[in-house]
Amino acid sequence: MAVTDFSYVRQEMAGPKPAPSSEVGVVHWLRTNLFASVTDTIMTIAGLALLVYTLPGLIQWLFLDASWTGTDRSACATVSQGGVLPDGQSGACWAFVSAKFNQFIFGRYPSELYWRPLLVMVLFIALLIPMLMPKAPYKGWNALALFIVLPVVSFFLLGGGLGLEPVETQLWGGLMVTLILSFFGITVSLPFGILLALGRRSNLPVIKMLCVLFIEVIRGIPLITVLFMASVMLPLFLPDGWTFDKLLRALIGVSLFSSAYMAEVIRGGLQAMPKGQFEGADSLGLSYWQKMRLVILPQAIKLVIPGIVNTFIGLFKDTSLVYIIGMFDLLGIVTLNQSDANWSSPVTPITGYVFAGFVFWIFCFAMSRYSLFMERHLDTGHKR
Repeated sequence: MAVTDFSYVRQEMAGPKPAPSSEVGVVHWLRTNLFASVTDTIMTIAGLALLVYTLPGLIQWLFLDASWTGTDRSACATVSQGGVLPDGQSGACWAFVSAKFNQFIFGRYPSELYWRPLLVMVLFIALLIPMLMPKAPYKGWNALALFIVLPVVSFFLLGGGLGLEPVETQLWGGLMVTLILSFFGITVSLPFGILLALGRRSNLPVIKMLCVLFIEVIRGIPLITVLFMASVMLPLFLPDGWTFDKLLRALIGVSLFSSAYMAEVIRGGLQAMPKGQFEGADSLGLSYWQKMRLVILPQAIKLVIPGIVNTFIGLFKDTSLVYIIGMFDLLGIVTLNQSDANWSSPVTPITGYVFAGFVFWIFCFAMSRYSLFMERHLDTGHKR
């Protein structure tokens, strides 16, 4: 009688063999990511050569020859002594950023009332962190507090009322306005984008036509035009005596613009869903909204997480366009302070822009990394 070979069973139970020591660790990472082919090797060497050529000058300008303290433009007149920068060229003027830091963050908000936006920021961080943690409990209450309660509380804290001293929105500015616009736009654009995407795929002709018209019109014009119409044209159509706050107009314009783009991202996820998912939900006797809420939308949104976060990042950066309607976000307030004669110097503008760019990069990079984290966390479809 033949003897059955069960060796393959033992191998399966033992799991995969460990990779050789030469294929793990730093050497494996370098070979896989930087030197996988001749082309990759050439590009890696070229990139390293570019860093060697540019990095010393950047370090010299940003740190070694930079001016860190001072009260006026004379602090930015330090001449390079390291021999890397051209003769007569000074380093970065971080003294300008230090002197104007409060304005870069809060705009022209009264300094004695800084505790109010700082309190809003603390509340926002305290509610955002557990919201971003997948296993944090009480998600429903957390979302209610973050997206409903916090905006109402922030409205009275920042603008005044209920016994607090009023502060006009014209005095708001800096990073505070950037975060307000982006948070409101993100909060509104995602649910509105979902509704618009569902409406565009609806079988009801009127609903579908209205959604298609809104999406195509908004996507066909630049955000500058939307902001200009919301700020300048909208008051012309209102009855006499009616007016809207300029910040509110910007919030509405940014939200509508982002919602149109979000709708197309969500629609892409809906179209990528297999037909069997719809048929399976129908076979369970689910209603339309139950089918979308419980079966289709969770999977569709999971598929388009990169597109959603990309829209959020674009929205965060596009908030700088409110400068054209007289509002001073982070980039706008940096540009405005460059006209201060006390700080007028050749390096002041570029230093301010480097600071603004670095702040924008921090937030955008954080959103992109969290997107990758959520993709890995939700990528369970092919696990055994």
